[in-house]
Amino acid sequence: MKTLGKNPMKNVQCIGLLLLILSGAAAVRAQSLVLDLPRQSQHAVVAQRIGVTDVTVTYSRPLVNGRNVFGGLEPYGKVWRAGANENTTIAFTDAVTIEGKPLERGTYGLHMIPAEGDWTVIFSKATNSWGSFSYDQAEDALRVTVKPQPAGFQEALIYEFDDLKPDSAVLTLRWNKTAVPVKVAVNLDATVEASLRKQLRGLVQYGWDGWNDAATWLVDNKVDLEEAVKYADKSIALEKRYDNLMTKSRALDLLGQKEEAAKYQAEALHDANAIQSYGYARQLQRDKKLDEAWAAYRSNAKKFPNDWITHFGMARVYSAQGDYDSAVKETKAAMVGAPDDGTKPFLEAQVKKLESKQDINN
Repeated sequence: MKTLGKNPMKNVQCIGLLLLILSGAAAVRAQSLVLDLPRQSQHAVVAQRIGVTDVTVTYSRPLVNGRNVFGGLEPYGKVWRAGANENTTIAFTDAVTIEGKPLERGTYGLHMIPAEGDWTVIFSKATNSWGSFSYDQAEDALRVTVKPQPAGFQEALIYEFDDLKPDSAVLTLRWNKTAVPVKVAVNLDATVEASLRKQLRGLVQYGWDGWNDAATWLVDNKVDLEEAVKYADKSIALEKRYDNLMTKSRALDLLGQKEEAAKYQAEALHDANAIQSYGYARQLQRDKKLDEAWAAYRSNAKKFPNDWITHFGMARVYSAQGDYDSAVKETKAAMVGAPDDGTKPFLEAQVKKLESKQDINN
């Protein structure tokens, strides 16, 4: 039997070829370890953003090719690369939980142990291995168990993100007739807050709108309202606007500081234009504060009697009262001055609803 030569590169190639032969890959087509050539199991990347956290899976896609896959080609109880060629990797830009267990941000080698019952999913600190041949359990960052599910036939292995929610998604491996779901979740509030702090150290810190957008997100999600007030204050200091005054008012209101909230709201509405005043009334509608909403639409009509958006606001008031003739009249008046940006077709549709006695507020 020939021994390996003294040339290290040739030795690497020989060992690599031996691994390919043992794994069965060379029986189909030889693969080069030194050249970029087409592979039987093609390279793929899939990514999903959860909140502001990016999850990226990099893998190769083996084919079934008529083989018995799990329990055959990939034996039960043996660590598998969860793909082909180099080990599959998964990267997280923030800390996450995997099936409820914490995992720090970073890139991990993704391996699995197939079984007739529950599977083991492994996140390894080693990320540049060829397959799972050099896998070392001592390098595990996390192990979880999941339940595989029967699925429709899938010739080429694929990873997909399913069951998308604001703070989670299910990463699913599908191959042959098996699906392996793994739930990935983030602490949405904490990751977004950390992201906002980081972003607001950049160029956006010099404009009023970045601070206001950050404060608005915190207020909308009722998160860290004291911080929301601070962000609104920084926005106001850069440029006092209807938007940031109203944002601060909303934050103070949620904090129970009603008098201060009313003061900032009044200041905002005093300088509001017709569209901003309409938006305020519309928000009151969404908040089910209907009497206040109708009063706000009427106030806008007194302040901006000739603006198109004012006419449509009054159409909403008349529609709510069941006075569809007056609502049609106001909507047609709105169409005269409405911008040519898709608004007029929208108003035409509202006229048709009103003419058929349908409330446009529903």
